[in-house]
This record gives sequence, C-alpha cells and structure tokens, in this order.
Amino acid sequence: MEKVDFKKTLKHLYTPKKKFEVVEVPEMQFIMADGHGDPNTAQEYAEVVEALYAVAYKMKFISKKTLEKDYVVPPLEGLWWAEDMDTFTTRDKSAWDWRMMIMTPNWITLEIFADAVEEVRKKKNPAALDKVRLENYAEGLSVQIMHIGSYDDEGPTITALHKEFMPESGLAENGKHHEIYLSDPRRIAPEKLKTVLRQPVKKK
Repeated sequence: MEKVDFKKTLKHLYTPKKKFEVVEVPEMQFIMADGHGDPNTAQEYAEVVEALYAVAYKMKFISKKTLEKDYVVPPLEGLWWAEDMDTFTTRDKSAWDWRMMIMTPNWITLEIFADAVEEVRKKKNPAALDKVRLENYAEGLSVQIMHIGSYDDEGPTITALHKEFMPESGLAENGKHHEIYLSDPRRIAPEKLKTVLRQPVKKK
C-alpha cells in the first residue's frame, strides 16, 4: 500500500525558499480548533493540540483500514491574529488568537471524521475534543518564506514581509498570518527549527 506524503506531493507549499516568494495555495481540508492566549502557557492550547493529533491519527488508521489509503499525517499548522497586530512583532503572546490545524486528505469524509472523533472519545476523550471540526480553508494568493530558528525570532521577518516586501510588490493583506511547523520543538534545538511563514495577499 502506497503511503502519501503531502510534504512531498505539495513540496512547493511545505518547503519554500529562504526568501519571500508568491504562491497560489489551493483550497484544502483541515481538522481545526480555535483558542486564545500564549501557546507556551495556555492550557487550552495544549488541550487543542492533543485533541487534533488524536483525531488526525485515528482518521489515518480508519483510512488505511477501510479505504486502503495510507498517508503521513501532515504537520501542525496555525493561523494567528490579534486585535492589535503589532503584538506579533512585540511578541505579546497573551493577546494572540489562534486556530490550530492539521491538513486532512480530501478523501476523508465527514462520516470518517465523525467516526474518528467517537473512537477517540471512547478511548481518550481529550478535553478539547468537542472543539475539533472538519472544514475547508482557501488561502489563494499568498507570500511565504522558510524561517530557520526560534519562533521568537520571527518578528523581523514578519516585519520585513509587511513593511517592505508587500508594499514594494503592490500587495496587501488578505487573511490571517499562517505558520506551518515542520520541526518538533521537543526534539530540535530552537535555532534549527523550520517554520513556513505565510501571509494571504491581494493585489492593491
């Protein structure tokens, strides 16, 4: 049975260059859940991530068993926003709102998702399970870059994107700041973390 790895089949979206590039991101399906607060300290964040991974791996198991379609569970992603967007450069994480997501193959149906949720509920029943939903998300035209280093070192890159690259390219914001976490921070040194930084845009 072939195992699909979306980091390879969608390489241009998961392995961007270390400089700003404009891409067209297709509509994709995700499991997701929303929350608020510092991801390093907010219990809600830890609970949401736990629930997302539990459902993601259960869907993978059901897909492999019932559809004979296997795949590598894609990396965790996050949409980030705040009433005052300057908190992203000042790193006032307590003011952040977020939507954590894991991309889900388009052959995963609402029925499979519901079955996965119920199986997870019977075995683990994580605290944030009822917050998890299955939805499509469309970004379209976007600017992205590969960031190497600590999450707290993203500020200058984000500032350069919004204050330099986008204005110079005749582009404006058209959606929420998006991050894709390619490294496990529990196993990788902060200076070696790989994170895709992406911003949906529109032409002015």
